[in-house]
Amino acid sequence: MECDPTRVCELLVGLGDVEVLGVDDEAGVPLRVHIRRRAPRPACERCGGPLWSDGERSVELVDLPAFGRPARLVWHKRRWRCPDRGCRAGTVTEQDREIAPPREKLTTRAGRWTTRQGGRGRPLGEVADELGCSWHPVNASVRRWGEALLEADTERIAQTEALGLDEHLMWRRGRFRTKAWATGIVDVGRGQLLDIVPGRTAQAPTRWLLARPRSWLAGVRWAVLDLSGPYRSAFEVALPHAKQVADPFHVVRVGNDALDEVRSRVQNQTLGHRGRKHDPLYRARKLLVSASERITDSGRTKLRGLLDAGDPYGEVRDAWHAKETLRSVYDIDDAKVGAATVAQLAADLQDPGLPTEINRLGRTIWRWRHQIANWHAARVTNAATEVANNLIKRVKRAAFGFTNFANYRIRALLYAGRPNWTLLDTLTPT
Repeated sequence: MECDPTRVCELLVGLGDVEVLGVDDEAGVPLRVHIRRRAPRPACERCGGPLWSDGERSVELVDLPAFGRPARLVWHKRRWRCPDRGCRAGTVTEQDREIAPPREKLTTRAGRWTTRQGGRGRPLGEVADELGCSWHPVNASVRRWGEALLEADTERIAQTEALGLDEHLMWRRGRFRTKAWATGIVDVGRGQLLDIVPGRTAQAPTRWLLARPRSWLAGVRWAVLDLSGPYRSAFEVALPHAKQVADPFHVVRVGNDALDEVRSRVQNQTLGHRGRKHDPLYRARKLLVSASERITDSGRTKLRGLLDAGDPYGEVRDAWHAKETLRSVYDIDDAKVGAATVAQLAADLQDPGLPTEINRLGRTIWRWRHQIANWHAARVTNAATEVANNLIKRVKRAAFGFTNFANYRIRALLYAGRPNWTLLDTLTPT
């Protein structure tokens, strides 16, 4: 059992081979623990001769709370200089990464702890309050340690068979609340967020993909996307061998949107105003976009009555059948039959006798017919990408929004990117 009070304090500090010089315990301010390293006189890195002492300077670092109070570690750093006038080593200050990395305002253990807190989605303002410091050094430490962790975790971006892209709103800026977008890159097979790039154009995802090793790119078989032209272009440039798969949810949503456009137009043409709560087509709006198999018998009777009352030319009824036929494509098990059905449906929906909105839907399906049909062979969707978007939004809500993309990316990857946290105790940032 250790009974020497000084040695007990050194063990409690837990920073290796250091000596505790004293503790400032003043009411209303953080505890200040003064330390100095126990280290032999170093040799000059240039000439190899012994260095002379050149005094010391004190560096105050934010440390983990002690006994329920914020704490500061005051490190008395020794300075050394080479006595050889011909040596250009100059004056050097001792460093110890076990205490704190160079140019860091938090101790090593405090930096690791704050990074883990950020990875759990905890607001950094709350973490800063617990440490008794401002938000800025905590955020800088999380960025520094987080980037080091993501760089060291070389196995996080493992071999991927199915890759998904999807955009999400990052923030709104300026007087006119201009939207700023970001693109999530997700391994949809493992449901893991790989990275986030700014914008929703083709340039940033293409650049990210082309920076990957060729062996990794060769392993990607399926490229999953919504009906987005920029993402289609990105995959065609960076992954020309991968087969693109249109996400079924977004395909069906295009059919629902076309149906809703027909309903709104017929509503205005027949009654001369937008839908009101007693109008037949307005009352039918939710039943129209519901899945056919989920509508009860009473709901079907109600829908037929409302269409008879508000759809004199049967345009809404035709749009509803087009939407349901599009949905039925995903009930087909055979890939060849599915591809033939998609092509035939696209041609049928361009019939001049159908509403113009349905003709436009047919042209859209024709442009994306290969991506829609590839689902029958791949059976992959962008559901994992939507899950990653939801996790990113949790981080954004906890932080009350972001205005800096680098902060946004690191916090999202620490929370949703599933890094190997065991590596954090084995590294220190440069």
